[in-house]
Amino acid sequence: MNLLLIIIAILPVETVARESCDRIEVNSFYDDQGRLVFDQLLFSDWDGERFQLRAWRMVKHQSQLPQLSNQTGRYECRWFDGELERVVSAPVVSWSRTQYDPELTEREWLAKEHRRELRKGTK
Repeated sequence: MNLLLIIIAILPVETVARESCDRIEVNSFYDDQGRLVFDQLLFSDWDGERFQLRAWRMVKHQSQLPQLSNQTGRYECRWFDGELERVVSAPVVSWSRTQYDPELTEREWLAKEHRRELRKGTK
């Protein structure tokens, strides 16, 4: 029993929540006067007919914007979600500028509570 506890104690703990989706969209939402209101990241999966919104997060810092990973060849968004470091990757990134919130529009296709969402952190 003590040996098992020692082994569990020395095993590395996953401190990064890694996930993938089919597309990361960086959306800039503007008001009626053309002023930037906010930037958001939209994580979507292809459902065979269209990109279905899975989850979204506000961009709080430029470091959250997708960067191409030399190791994986995929685009990655990286940020701290509380104490948990989160990385979401996708093969493609799109950029959009709108005067409506795409996240709200997507609720017409699939209610927010039925989205797949990002997994909950374990830390």
